[in-house]
Amino acid sequence: MTEPTRTSGPDPLLDEALDWVVRLKAGSPTRADVDALQRWRAQSPDHEEAFRTAASLLRTASAAAKELAEEKAAAASVVALPPRPSRALTRRIVLGGAIAAAAGYMMIRPPLEMWPSIDELSADYRTGKGEQRKVMLAPDISVELNTQTSLALRPTPNETRVELISGEASVVARRSSPTPLVMLARDGRISALQADFNARCIDGVVSVTCLDGIVTVEQDGRSVQLRKAEQVTYSRAGLQASLPVDAKQVAAWQTGLLIFRDRPLASVVDEVNRYRAGKIIITNAELKLRLVNGTFQVDKLDNFVAQVEQLFGARITSLPGGVVLMS
Repeated sequence: MTEPTRTSGPDPLLDEALDWVVRLKAGSPTRADVDALQRWRAQSPDHEEAFRTAASLLRTASAAAKELAEEKAAAASVVALPPRPSRALTRRIVLGGAIAAAAGYMMIRPPLEMWPSIDELSADYRTGKGEQRKVMLAPDISVELNTQTSLALRPTPNETRVELISGEASVVARRSSPTPLVMLARDGRISALQADFNARCIDGVVSVTCLDGIVTVEQDGRSVQLRKAEQVTYSRAGLQASLPVDAKQVAAWQTGLLIFRDRPLASVVDEVNRYRAGKIIITNAELKLRLVNGTFQVDKLDNFVAQVEQLFGARITSLPGGVVLMS
C-alpha cells in the first residue's frame, strides 16, 4: 500500500481527519468518541483514506519530535495539547511547527487499554477482543491474527513487508521467490522464506517463536536464527538469547485454548484481559504471585473470574463498564 498523494491545495476532508486524530490522542477520549470516529470513517472510502493519511502524518511528526527531544533534552519541556484543538491548530501541530512544540509529546493510550489506540485503528488489518482473523498476504504467505492485533502493510520495491503494530500473529511463509517475508515489530525485524512462526508484540516486548523451518530475528545490529521450538525476545533492553519452548503451547490460541504452566496469576490475568470483555484488575499483591497451571477455552472465559474466586478464595468486586477487582 502506498501513501495517498496530497495536492498543494486545501483538503477539507484531511483537515477533519487530522482533527479526529489529534482529538483522540491529545484529549480524554470516551467510548462515544471512538464510536463517532468509526462512523465518520465508514462514510466513504475517501473518509477512510483521509484518516489513514492523518494517522501517518501524526506518527511522522511524533517521531521527529522524539528525535528533537533527545537532541535537546536539557531544554525540552512538555507542552500540553488542548483536548479540543481548532482545525488551524491541528494542522500546525501535525504538519508544521509542531515538531519543536511537541518535543515532550508522549503517545496517550486509551484508559485501561479498553479500546484501540490511533496506531491500531489505522492498521490495514485489525481484530477486536476475542476476534481472530486469517489473511492471505500473497498466494504463498498467510497470517492468522489473534485477539486485539493490528497489522499494517509496509511494502517496498524489493521486499514483501508488513508491520505488527501490536498483538499476536501466526505466519506461514512458503515463498516461491528468493525474497523473504519481512515482518517489522517495534525496532526489530523478522524474516522467513520457508517457515512458520508466531510473533507477539505487547507492551513494548516482542517475542518470536519458530514453529517450523528457520526464522531470522534482527535488532540493533544483532541477529538470531531460530529453528523449530526455539523462541527469542527483544525490547529496549536488547535482543536476548534464544531459548527452547513448547511450540504447541505457544500456538494453542489457534485452536481456541490458553495454556498456562507455573504462570503468576497477574500474568494470566493480563493474557485473559486480551480476550475477555471488560478489564480484570488484581489489587492484592500476594494474589498476583499465586501460580496458575491450567488450560482455558477462549470462548468460555466468562467463567474465569468465578474459577479464580473458587481456586484462590479471591474477593471479587464488579464495577460498571465490565471492570472487575480481585483482592
